[in-house]
Amino acid sequence: MEKKVYSVDGKELRTIQLDDAVFGLPVNEDAIYYAVVNELANKRVGTACTKDRSEVHGSNAKPYRQKGTGRARRGDKKSPLLRGGGVIFGPKPRDFGYTIPKKVKRLAMKSILSLKAQEDVLTIIEDFTVESGKTKDFASILKNFSNNERTVLVLKDDDPKIKRAGRNIPTLSFLSYNRLRAHDLFYGKKVLMLESAAKNLSDFYKEEAE
Repeated sequence: MEKKVYSVDGKELRTIQLDDAVFGLPVNEDAIYYAVVNELANKRVGTACTKDRSEVHGSNAKPYRQKGTGRARRGDKKSPLLRGGGVIFGPKPRDFGYTIPKKVKRLAMKSILSLKAQEDVLTIIEDFTVESGKTKDFASILKNFSNNERTVLVLKDDDPKIKRAGRNIPTLSFLSYNRLRAHDLFYGKKVLMLESAAKNLSDFYKEEAE
């Protein structure tokens, strides 16, 4: 697959050949679904906690005798049927995280990349950095490719200057080519990728497959 490479000014420079094994696959919607749900589950904190009747503070005494009052039998005031009582089958702290097979995760990433390439949402940009580390300098570059929409920038490495310049832009998120996130990548309205990152992606998934 051929894609155009653009300068930071938004001008076309040249074309680049992308690996069809990464950017030209049929989209596997099932793999994408499993990967996105897995990431969301792993991000859950799982600290919700309720008290059952054994943990609620209060007396264990019966409020009135069992028989002779004409009223229904009643246990202590910690009963789940009463206001202020315990919770029946309420949530307890737990770990929602789980793992999915590496092959499924890898297939999901390649399917998302292929989907973005097919929808012409993927844009390849020449390698650059923001020497000043200032948001306004980075925003002037970003406006050539994105119009205040949810944007993902795939980097060749952890460039601290670019990340510093873009951390104040709420619609922008950063990914490294070897640490992609299915959720961010799938829901990105624009996927910008540095030229080196695009080349490294093919080698990265080839090595994983081997």
